[in-house]
Amino acid sequence: MEILRTPDKCFTNLKDYKYEPNFTTIKTHDNSDLRIHHIDVGPKDGPIILCMHGQPVWSYLYVKMIPFFNQAGIRVICPDLPGYGKSDKPASREDYSFQRQVDWMTEWLVKNDFSNLTFFGQDWGGLIGLRMVANEPERFSKVAMGNTGLPYNPDTPFEIIDQVKAFRESDLKLTPITMLKQVTEMDKGKSHPALKFMYWQKFCWDTVDLPIGFLMEQMMGKPSKLKIILYLIFVNLGISNYFPFKSKIAKAYDAPFPSSNFKMGPRAMPSHVPTIPDQSLEAQRKARDVFKHWEKPFLSIFSGDDPVTNGIERDVLNMCPNAKSAEHIGGGHFYQWTKPKQLTELLINFINN
Repeated sequence: MEILRTPDKCFTNLKDYKYEPNFTTIKTHDNSDLRIHHIDVGPKDGPIILCMHGQPVWSYLYVKMIPFFNQAGIRVICPDLPGYGKSDKPASREDYSFQRQVDWMTEWLVKNDFSNLTFFGQDWGGLIGLRMVANEPERFSKVAMGNTGLPYNPDTPFEIIDQVKAFRESDLKLTPITMLKQVTEMDKGKSHPALKFMYWQKFCWDTVDLPIGFLMEQMMGKPSKLKIILYLIFVNLGISNYFPFKSKIAKAYDAPFPSSNFKMGPRAMPSHVPTIPDQSLEAQRKARDVFKHWEKPFLSIFSGDDPVTNGIERDVLNMCPNAKSAEHIGGGHFYQWTKPKQLTELLINFINN
């Protein structure tokens, strides 16, 4: 397996990200060494929360929440998934799968011997993290998650499956604008969610130089219309990394990816979200069965205004009858960035009670 490593210089001068790096080397399926990064900050004798990010971000997503946790005496551990952040990045599309990410992160967890954890995951951090919890339940005392789930769709109609596969393989060229329009309207209408999420899946895979910083600035910041137009010119030319007027958000989320060669993880992983039945079906069923009988505290925290995951909370509460639902705090998909204080307060209360 060819593995890339982002140079340290790419992470210099990032606002609010001054944490000492921690690295754990695990073995992959072909016996390659894969280095996984995590941050570990806060009192060593305090309660521990393990926070996991999704796609296409990295542990930088939690920089606004970490100070609130630490002020409350809580130790925070935030890993970067393989393919993201300061972790190593397998270079081929075939290197990535849902199962491999679960295997890699479970090995990381065991090798560090973390225990008595409260888990929090969002987006892919929830999909991978909940499977990791199901693999090693004795290491976790509490589970919280939001804007994510454990999709299980064994009864998806064949016509939906065929339509999704045909769309992914089509020659249709998506732009950031046409893709974002479909994704932001995922919770509207009566069509199957897979028929809308497929726009994100296809866009990510077909776009060799995925404009991650641009996309995150649209979702987390408030760029002017003029800036969006100028940025789109660079995106359409495939040179978004060279846009001269990047915000701190765009700089931070572009930092792990100095060239398109480093972006295979963010490009490949959306296609592994099991919106239709795939090779993860049986593993998803087994993990959901763990949570069906889960007796430890489980908190569902959804923003309530995220079109990508609106409605998924019903499935989460059905999956885990022991789960409690927190108030919806808003903030969209990446509410760790847009509602850090409100989200952290909910999690601190969950940890302490």
